[in-house]
Amino acid sequence: MGQFLAGLTVFCALAAGFGVWYTNVYAFYDTVEPTGEDVQLTTLAGTPEVIPVEGFEGIDADSSPIRYRACFTTALSLPELTATYAPYEGAEPKITPAWFDCFDAEALGTEIAAGRAQVFTGVRNIEWGIDRVVAITEQGRGYVWHEINDCGAKAYDGTPLGEDCPPRD
Repeated sequence: MGQFLAGLTVFCALAAGFGVWYTNVYAFYDTVEPTGEDVQLTTLAGTPEVIPVEGFEGIDADSSPIRYRACFTTALSLPELTATYAPYEGAEPKITPAWFDCFDAEALGTEIAAGRAQVFTGVRNIEWGIDRVVAITEQGRGYVWHEINDCGAKAYDGTPLGEDCPPRD
């Protein structure tokens, strides 16, 4: 009887572990269908505007505001983009599930560090405390993800927000 109970315990632990892994990697994500207005960059004047893109692929999940990821290509050059759109400082690409293979966060991070990709402000506070950022490489390959902004970081760690943060909805 002891062996049966031990085996049942191990089986239940393995099944629970598999369930947690599966839901975290596969179950919560949905495909983002392209709308034609999928990628916006904030101009130097502070207004988000749609840029032309091709080959848009995206995923998102309701379980977390920072699970959004997308990939695309654009014909706009980095000099055109940097002359028109606001940079975003301190952004780090977020790891994606392995099955979403167009977005390689480590390779993109290397491109950004080497100056072969530029990170732009997509939309500030796309959800309170969360900014959408867009990185574009010299080859016109683009990547989108969400970053927790300063107000979001303060709210999550309990620091007083200050007056520069927008009101929470």
